Amino acid sequence: MNTIMRDLTAGPTPLLENKRILLIVAGGIAAVKAPDLIRRLRERGAQVRCILTKGGANFVTPLTLASLSGEKCYQDLFSLTDESEMGHIRLSREADILLVAPATADIMAKMAHGMADDLATTALLATDKPVMIAPSMNVMMWTHPATQANLQTLQTRDVRIVGPGAGDLACGEVGDGRMAEVPEIIAALARFFAKAPNRGPLSSLKALVTSGPTHEPIDPVRYIGNRSSGKQGHAIAAALAELGADVTLVSGPVTEADPDGVKVVRVETAKQMMKACKDALPAQIVVCAAAVADWAADTREAKIKKDGGAAPTLKLSENPDILATLAQKGPLRPDLVIGFAAETENLVENAKAKRARKNCDWLVANDVSQMSGTFGGDSNTVHLVTADGVESWPTLKKRAVAERLAERIAAAFNHQSQHQS
Repeated sequence: MNTIMRDLTAGPTPLLENKRILLIVAGGIAAVKAPDLIRRLRERGAQVRCILTKGGANFVTPLTLASLSGEKCYQDLFSLTDESEMGHIRLSREADILLVAPATADIMAKMAHGMADDLATTALLATDKPVMIAPSMNVMMWTHPATQANLQTLQTRDVRIVGPGAGDLACGEVGDGRMAEVPEIIAALARFFAKAPNRGPLSSLKALVTSGPTHEPIDPVRYIGNRSSGKQGHAIAAALAELGADVTLVSGPVTEADPDGVKVVRVETAKQMMKACKDALPAQIVVCAAAVADWAADTREAKIKKDGGAAPTLKLSENPDILATLAQKGPLRPDLVIGFAAETENLVENAKAKRARKNCDWLVANDVSQMSGTFGGDSNTVHLVTADGVESWPTLKKRAVAERLAERIAAAFNHQSQHQS
């Protein structure tokens, strides 16, 4: 990211200004991030009320949350004063969204099974408003089948998920379970409130996304291709558009529907995709998710006939390297260039080498071996490779991968702007 970028989510914005957020702070070490989250939300014009669980009070005080939010911090389900002035039903329903951060394994389990044994879980059960959670827990707790089953249950009820990320955990272990950083949470909230085009945290920024396979013709009826469905690339284009970006999607031959609010350019070959990408510049964000064929054939004008003799020999030539071309230094290089690495072995090592070789900023590596089910499937397991290291994300629906990547993009632009301002 090589140019000065504006702060995409700081200051009062139409997205968060006057939005009423009920923040539920549960009992995890990541509760110490709640004060910063409240402060940043209020900087952006949001109104914040807090519910602090008994466990959360071990990490942050109600006075701290009340002072930063400018509202009373609610704790006791059976407080007669609170029940007469602000019952748990009113508390949950007067919000525009309920945000649980951190969301521990315990509170996720209670949400999934409809338990209501304190003010937080009662408010969650009584609400008719959207709910978002930012999970935070030990890696073994996060990957446990019970937690993953609870997560799937919550997702079927349209509970929105932000994070978790991978990294050093408070328990001393390393892995998935780290609560999403504050800018990621803010970006996720902004995405939720981005009801109209060009109002999200990526508004007025241009994004270019490539998706699907390319088909390189051999003769009028045959071609060289691959099994890419375009589901992941199309989902990324949709997620960026929902965050307000002006998105151009350059798509190879797919059966996926065009995402809403996205300009779609359809191509067939790698050379056509290269030209379409150059025509879409300048752009601040590029995500090369297409599975571009490495080679093109010397195309025959007539159908190759099987005459009982030896199989024909195909003369192949190397296709243009779209990712490397777009990532080259120059006046039109986008601020953030993200590539994809489809690998069948040595996934992370090959991805690190490819990121350096292609000169891209981030690389999303995914396993496309036959057993993975990635090509044509609805789920993906990816590793985000950056200059800072490798983040291994849990297996997610491709839509969830796209949303998480889009939120990371918005957070990265915001972070860069803060450091340069």
